[in-house]
Amino acid sequence: MSDTTSARRQGRFWLYAPFVLLALLAAGWSGIWSFAHSKVDQELDAGIAREARAGRNWTCQDRSVGGYPFRIEVRCASLALTSSRWGDEVKVDAGPAVAVAQVWTPGHIILQMTGPMLASLPQGRKAALDWKYLGASLHLSGLAFERFSLVMGEPVLTVTEPGQEAAETWRAAAAEAHLRPNPQRFSSEGTVDLAVNAKGGVLAALEALLGNGQLADLDLQASLSRAPSFRRGFNPDALEAWRTAGGGLEVTKLALTKGPTRLEATGLVGLDETHRPAGRVSVAVAGVDRIAGIKVGGLTAGLGALLGGRTGDGGQSNTAAGLSPLPPLVLREGRVFLGPLRLPLQPLQPLY
Repeated sequence: MSDTTSARRQGRFWLYAPFVLLALLAAGWSGIWSFAHSKVDQELDAGIAREARAGRNWTCQDRSVGGYPFRIEVRCASLALTSSRWGDEVKVDAGPAVAVAQVWTPGHIILQMTGPMLASLPQGRKAALDWKYLGASLHLSGLAFERFSLVMGEPVLTVTEPGQEAAETWRAAAAEAHLRPNPQRFSSEGTVDLAVNAKGGVLAALEALLGNGQLADLDLQASLSRAPSFRRGFNPDALEAWRTAGGGLEVTKLALTKGPTRLEATGLVGLDETHRPAGRVSVAVAGVDRIAGIKVGGLTAGLGALLGGRTGDGGQSNTAAGLSPLPPLVLREGRVFLGPLRLPLQPLQPLY
C-alpha cells in the first residue's frame, strides 16, 4: 500500500467522522426521547387510574405525546373531569389543552388551555369560566411541589343558581395567582403562601357593598395552614379534614382599590361546625361613604375606635396612609357583622 493511498483514506475518515458521530448522537438522543415519551405515557395512565380510584375521572380526548426532539408535549383536544366526591356529581369540561416540559428540565411544566370551562356543580348550580389567554407554570422537585403560577387575560366567571333569573358575573382585565410552600412553616404546619392579583374587576356583590361604579383592583396575600388536607383534591372530605385539623386562612394583606375608595384588611378565617366561613377581619378604609347602604362616611375613625377598630402602630400606619379604621368585620353563624351591626347581606351558605 502506498503512502499516498493511506493518506487519502485517513483524509476521508476525518471527512466523514463528524457526520458519523452526529448520526450516532442523534440515534442516542432519539432513544432517550423515546424512553421519556414512553415514561410519560405510563405515568399519565397511572395517574388517571389513581384519580379514578379516588372518585375523579379524567378524560383527555385524542391524547397525544410529542415535542421531539427537545420537548415533551401532552395535548388534549378537550379535557373533562367528572367527580363524585361532592355527593352530587360534579362535571367540568374544558377546551383544548397542552402541557409542555423541556427534556432537560422535566420538573418545569407549562400549561396552556383554551376556554371556556363549563362546570355542573352540586345543587343544580352552573358555572362558566372564559378567558382571552390562560397560562400556568408548575415547578416540581422530584415529586415535591415547589410553586405554581396562573395568569389569565380578561377572565369572565358566571355562576347560575337554580331558579335564579340573573346570573352572578365577575370579570377582570387581568388576573394572576401564585402558590408556594411557606419556607418556615410548611414542615411544621403544612402552610402554603397564596398571592392573588386582579386588575379592572367588576362584581355585582362588591358593587352592592361599596358601590361607586368604578372598576376594582385587588391585591391579596395570605397563608393557608394545614394545606396537605387538600392533597387529594378540593372536596367535602378534604374541607372537613382541614377544618378538624384546625386549618385557617390567614390574610396578611388584602388591598382593594375601587376608584376613590380604598380598603385594606388583615385577619383569620376558617370554617365553623356548620361548615360556614367564620372569623374576624380588621378593616381600614378611605373614600367610603356607605357600606351595604349603611352610611359610614366621616364617622369611620370614631366608630372604629369606639367599637374595636384597629389601634396601636397599625392604626397609626393606616392614618398616615389616609385610611380610617372600621369596627372589625366578623363572620359568625353565617352572618356578616360590622362591629355590632349586622350587614344586610344574604346569609353565607355552608360550603359542603
